[in-house]
Amino acid sequence: MPADDDAFREELCSWLSAHAPPALSGFPTTAEEVKQLREWQRTLHAGGWVGVHWPVEYGGRGASPSQVAIYNEELARAHAPDLLGGVGLSLLGPALMVYGTDEQKTRWMPRILNAEDIWCQLFSEPGAGSDLAGLSTRAERHGDAYVVTGQKVWSTGAQFTDWGIALVRTDPDAPKSKGISMLAISMTADGVDVRPLRQMTGDSEFNEVFLDDVEVPVENLIGPENEGWRVANTVLANERGGGFIWRQQVHQEEAVELLWKTCAGAGLLDDPLVRQRLASAWIEAEIFRLHNARTLARLARGEELGAESSLVKLFWSEASKRLYDTACDLLGPEALLASSDWEHSFLYSRANTIMGGTSQIQRNIIGERILGLPR
Repeated sequence: MPADDDAFREELCSWLSAHAPPALSGFPTTAEEVKQLREWQRTLHAGGWVGVHWPVEYGGRGASPSQVAIYNEELARAHAPDLLGGVGLSLLGPALMVYGTDEQKTRWMPRILNAEDIWCQLFSEPGAGSDLAGLSTRAERHGDAYVVTGQKVWSTGAQFTDWGIALVRTDPDAPKSKGISMLAISMTADGVDVRPLRQMTGDSEFNEVFLDDVEVPVENLIGPENEGWRVANTVLANERGGGFIWRQQVHQEEAVELLWKTCAGAGLLDDPLVRQRLASAWIEAEIFRLHNARTLARLARGEELGAESSLVKLFWSEASKRLYDTACDLLGPEALLASSDWEHSFLYSRANTIMGGTSQIQRNIIGERILGLPR
């Protein structure tokens, strides 16, 4: 590892030792927890530890791909909560750097970093599912504003956010993936109605969002009109293959280690079938690490993640589901008690194969764009 990476890791670990993350687990459920997460992001920002992957001119550190990986690994090892402003930092920020106007960058990017503005993603719709290009939310231009009407769903954290990045149809006569634009919509605007959805985990992480004749200023258009699909692909590539993969790698490795120790403590390691299941879980965690190493090598060469981000997302989401299935199979009904280490993760792992594009969509992308198979 290059010396500058060692110094970067040492600096971060030292800072985390002096600034303990808040003891929050899972998704925030109260206004007080949201406040704590905003304050934690501001503390990180004051120390220079927010948006490290952003260029220095935008308030970041200009961190290398390997340093971005280190950053996410060490925050995960410190059990720091996910940043409330993650959508703005990881998805919107990179899109603004490519497609945003100077006014948009000046207006939004500093407020993304210091948690003044928290963003959500308004992409999925009830009638389109994973067929994102099939969206029907429309935006009609009336003078200096777009009037937006439609419905979005699975919008993570929308009930706590200030802004949403929305895909809307601005040309209903254009082909399916054409005529789509990206707008920044204030979540406090008239006509925006956010309704939390209670999940089987007990959390209300996701929301449905109703947009009823919401007026959006034209200057909130991100990228050219009717070319929102191109902007969205930049966002989705960061979602599927960005910093989260190194955080999830640490979570996966820690879960495998905990499962091994729990089985040992319960006297289960004498069973060869148990050992085989544990070995399979360890192997999959190692394969995930190697996938991430390959991604890191590509980024270090200056290559785009592109369609190969779907490989990482597909493998991780399916492997994580198998891991928690294994935990429940080996540990029995006790693993599904709310007081266990496994119940919430087991239930949540079902969402991993849906969020960020379902496993079926990822397989289609891999087949068509990587393997060159016919549609």
